[in-house]
Amino acid sequence: MVKLGYRLDLYRSADLEVPMEAIRRAEDLGFHSVWTAEAYGADAISPLAHVGALTRRIKLGTAIAQLAARPPATLAMQAMTVDALSGGGRVIIGIGVSGPQIVEGWYGQPWGKPNARLRDYIEITRKVLDRRAPVTHEGSEISLPYTGPGALGQGKALKSILHPAARIPIWLASLGPRNTELCAELCDGWLPMGMGPEGVSPFADVLDRGRSRRPPDEADRPFEVFGGCTVRITDDVRGALDAMKPLTAMYVGGMGSESHHYHREAMARRGFPEEAARIGELWRAGRKDEAVGAVPDEYLEQSALLGSPQRIRQRWDSMVPPGVTGMIVGTDQIEALDLMADLAGTRDQVGAE
Repeated sequence: MVKLGYRLDLYRSADLEVPMEAIRRAEDLGFHSVWTAEAYGADAISPLAHVGALTRRIKLGTAIAQLAARPPATLAMQAMTVDALSGGGRVIIGIGVSGPQIVEGWYGQPWGKPNARLRDYIEITRKVLDRRAPVTHEGSEISLPYTGPGALGQGKALKSILHPAARIPIWLASLGPRNTELCAELCDGWLPMGMGPEGVSPFADVLDRGRSRRPPDEADRPFEVFGGCTVRITDDVRGALDAMKPLTAMYVGGMGSESHHYHREAMARRGFPEEAARIGELWRAGRKDEAVGAVPDEYLEQSALLGSPQRIRQRWDSMVPPGVTGMIVGTDQIEALDLMADLAGTRDQVGAE
């Protein structure tokens, strides 16, 4: 059975309103998890404390928490705190690097070497969460204790005062082969960027290389792969597609630079390289309306279930790529949550428990 997550788009909102009625409904319908994100507005962690206090069992995930937003020890501290407050065994840390525009422009940090920094960041976070020993780490990008420029040399290896209520899994959002390989080696789950209808198979060799480097005692550790889709019940599919295009054009055209643009790369990986390049070209030229018009319907429908309940039912099986274990659903309609629960069978699972 495919697991279902519920995506909250709070990070895009000027006003913070958490849709608790919909979240509670998702929990009652057997949804596995609810997911937050962050860009340069609402953060990804704080809303999960609110949701955790007002729900009972639905898991609380970040998709994603930006690596540059906080040191790895801080992310681990926040995750343990929210997990303890919500009863334990509920938090999932999803990490991503974001892009140089945000890393350097918002957080004031150098872009550096993202793959090396990710390794250091994940390994330190895992050490803090596991609480096996005072944390030390000698990395090329991050080290603990810190001994670099400006250090007094008085740093001490420490172990978290707070004991984790349960093991907290770490997931990684990635696009390129090096980060995806790292994910399979170090993480418990993968949030793939740019996965097409063919699913996990094009990434099989990369994932296998990563798994081969796991310690023997972690060789059989479960590994989740969650995709995503937008769902809207409507009689106007054309209108729904057109409403999605401005945001898509903004991400593909404007959320990145010519040299570093993950959303453009994701669109290209999903089979639309020429369209992605054209949208970027138009957006950079200030021709935003034309960029919006250049977004292909076919691209949008790869990750969107739009139309009548019957049309959505007909397209559901083709929406879940092979090898994916879960789908994170974005919708502002409670009736769409009910429909997805029926399609995925999560409502029946709740009844069987």
